[in-house]
Amino acid sequence: MMKVYTQELIFNTRNRQEFINITDQVREALDKSGIKEGLCLVNPMHITASVFINDDESGLHKDFSLWLEKLAPFGKDKYQHNLTGEDNADAHLKRTLMGREVVVAVTGGKLHFGPWEQIFYGEFDGQRKKRVLIKIIGE
Repeated sequence: MMKVYTQELIFNTRNRQEFINITDQVREALDKSGIKEGLCLVNPMHITASVFINDDESGLHKDFSLWLEKLAPFGKDKYQHNLTGEDNADAHLKRTLMGREVVVAVTGGKLHFGPWEQIFYGEFDGQRKKRVLIKIIGE
């Protein structure tokens, strides 16, 4: 019989931009769900944040930050979106580059990852409360 489990994570980052490994929190949600075979969706519920899969290596995360800042630098005077009174156009672009969501297969009650894969929450306009949805569907 198909089961569905839903949980939200709450973040309020110290910095405007951060990368947070949420793999353990997603594993805990999977354990609570009792689902052994299925799919696990994880996505931020905000258009200035991302969820992505990659390696948990600090040099790589610094590279992400440098790369994103080159492609979409912070700056109120750089973007049409900021003419509306906002200052976060760069965060919208960074989210688009890093992706909206991930879907991970669930096999034998475990996240079915390849080597080194971890799930990350990427915040690009932080210092305020934001939510991440975990939705697990399966049997």
